[in-house]
Amino acid sequence: MATNAQAASQPRLGLTHADDAFDRIARLVRRQLDVSMATVALVAPDGLVLPGALGMPEPYQTTRRLDHAATLTQRVVETGSPIVLRDVTTNPEAAAVCRLFGAGNGAVVVLPVHAADDVPVGALVAMDTSPREWTGADLATLADLAASCSGEIRLRTERERARQAERAARREQRRSQLLLSLSEAFAGATTAVQVERALRGVVARGTGASASYLALVEPDGRGVTFVSGVPDIAPQAAGGGGSINPLRARTDSNLPVCEVARTGVPLFFAGAGELLARYPGLAGLLRNDGACSVLPVHADGRVVAVVCTRWDMPRAHDADTSSLEATLTPYVAHALDRVALLEARRQVATTLQDALLTDPPAVAHLDIATTYEPATRTDQVGGDWYDVVAVDDDTTLLMIGDVAGHDMQAAAHMGQLRSMLRALAWSHDETPSVLLTLLDRVNHQLGPRAGATAVVVRLERLPVVGEHPHTPGTYAVTWSNAGHPPPLVLRADGTVEVLRPKSDLLLGVVPAVERTDHATMLRPGETLLLYTDGLVEARGTMLIDRIDLLARTLRASASVATAALPGTLVRALVPALAPQRDDVAVLAVRARVAAVPDFASSEAAASLAVLSEESAASAASASTPPSPDDAAPSVGSVVRAERRVAESLAELGPARRWIDDILETSGVAQRERRTAMLLSSELLTNALEHGGGPVTAMVEVDAVTALVRVGVRDASRVRPQLRHPEPHELSGRGVEFLERLAARWGVIDHAGTETVGRHGQDLTGKTVWFELRPGQRVRPRA
Repeated sequence: MATNAQAASQPRLGLTHADDAFDRIARLVRRQLDVSMATVALVAPDGLVLPGALGMPEPYQTTRRLDHAATLTQRVVETGSPIVLRDVTTNPEAAAVCRLFGAGNGAVVVLPVHAADDVPVGALVAMDTSPREWTGADLATLADLAASCSGEIRLRTERERARQAERAARREQRRSQLLLSLSEAFAGATTAVQVERALRGVVARGTGASASYLALVEPDGRGVTFVSGVPDIAPQAAGGGGSINPLRARTDSNLPVCEVARTGVPLFFAGAGELLARYPGLAGLLRNDGACSVLPVHADGRVVAVVCTRWDMPRAHDADTSSLEATLTPYVAHALDRVALLEARRQVATTLQDALLTDPPAVAHLDIATTYEPATRTDQVGGDWYDVVAVDDDTTLLMIGDVAGHDMQAAAHMGQLRSMLRALAWSHDETPSVLLTLLDRVNHQLGPRAGATAVVVRLERLPVVGEHPHTPGTYAVTWSNAGHPPPLVLRADGTVEVLRPKSDLLLGVVPAVERTDHATMLRPGETLLLYTDGLVEARGTMLIDRIDLLARTLRASASVATAALPGTLVRALVPALAPQRDDVAVLAVRARVAAVPDFASSEAAASLAVLSEESAASAASASTPPSPDDAAPSVGSVVRAERRVAESLAELGPARRWIDDILETSGVAQRERRTAMLLSSELLTNALEHGGGPVTAMVEVDAVTALVRVGVRDASRVRPQLRHPEPHELSGRGVEFLERLAARWGVIDHAGTETVGRHGQDLTGKTVWFELRPGQRVRPRA
């Protein structure tokens, strides 16, 4: 074995300078043999080290190093045989070596020193400056001392090997703990945001990093999108360069994150100086001078994500950091892959749920709104359902239910029960209790024999003439409850009634159980609320207390538009940050205030008269100058109605249909209704997109002159401007339509000191209005 190979095969003992144990052996050699010099020399890759030495000339006595390539120690190590010379002059090679120490005419004895496995690693050397005869006692003494050297080296070798084994075990333990912590950290991550949060915690604990960011690479490789935050090394993603999405950057940008996304090669910068040297565009944008690491996350042969880590201070890229990063990125890749699979599964489940929970039909005299929020810890489908069946113009059936469970099987059972109940409601003109009895029997006979709660409500519009006339828009409410939370009614006076008659047995237990009907009234402007238990159940709280909380929340939401009411209640009662444990379905139905001459409510008549007065007073701001017949008509000859519009473009269609219902029931001709729908759509769209809430639509129809006035109020003081868009432009024609199609139009500014209509609330903003007159002609373009 070569000398260097022998040295390299031994553990590193740290013998690079004077060592007390080997110096003691050198003193014993010199004392026992009365020699001039004694050394313990060990072979090193770059020469000899002398941990034990006495009597050596300088600089060797101080440095304990010998860089000479050909030494007697090296020969002994190579051959394994001792060298004994009474007179070194008889061996020219030995004499040359001894002359280095001033003993070119002396005597020398070199005995090998062994490490483990009897491998020579050095020598014990006794050297005199004059020739001498080495006696048997001298050689025996040196052999004993050489054995002591070998024993000391073996002992230290074993100690060093034990330390190395301990260090390796600790590294493996740390690695195992790291792997375990990584597994635990990423195990519960179901979204990219949760993956980033877990990543941030692991990196902070493992490296002391101040921040970590996760960026997802788009499938086409054209851009990267940061999950929730942008580091200072990605200023373009933070809004620079006119980026529309502040979290996105193009991969062709000269940024570290984009370069790693393009090349798949990790980058590490010890400080801001290295970053700026490579990316001068970051000058003045870095928040600190700390280090930065940018790592690619590979999956399916491409870079799917980039992990960016920042430290507050400069630092070297040490082995521990490199090991953590190498271990971390595969876990991030697996977590993102799991997120993608869960997202695909959720999309399939959501598609199934959407197919099962269809939008409610448009019913002429009712505002209907629904929402469904699945449990966040499942496939985002479940057993909650709602349904609305319009039997005829005056009869509507409302249904809500909850199958036990919130998974795919519960969704499948829900779909069967909902379809069966829907068919029964359409084909059988029966009371709610009979429909629930029939459903329970079908559930038992044909399957799926699922346990479920449900409420069925029948709404019948009552006549306004006859022996027992009712206020227009009043409904008789009949309902039956199969173990479901009780319905609520928001009354016109702002109180909330909980319909708490004793409920019957839930479905799927005893199909022949007797079921009962209950009755109440739903008057114009009142809202019926159906919901599932996910809205009101909470650990550690009585259900009755949560229902009372729902009633108070519903009462506080009296001014909320019907379309926004279900979502408002869910946000108020279901914690936004905690995982949602159960599905939530909400169905809200409001009986519209009928549009008839002479409002029964003096408050409504007075408030709507304000609109007429303001409309006449604002003639100066209208597009056409006022005329003598612009005075507000008498209240008794005018149909007036008002509706709060939810702040979402999804409410545009229901609001348009409501306006059309008012105009149709007021006898407005189809031609004027079509024009009114077009102009109303423009006003509503502009208010919802640019005006801000609250948004209110108001309609007036003069029964004598057939004058139609529609107004839309929003919270913005910015007036609409007349534009002349190019043919290829998709917007900007609203005011042009008003100019050409309306008999008059104008803008009323509200300073916040007056109340306009039932929903005015003394808010600042404006009302944009238009008028249509029967038989009017379209004005030519100016």
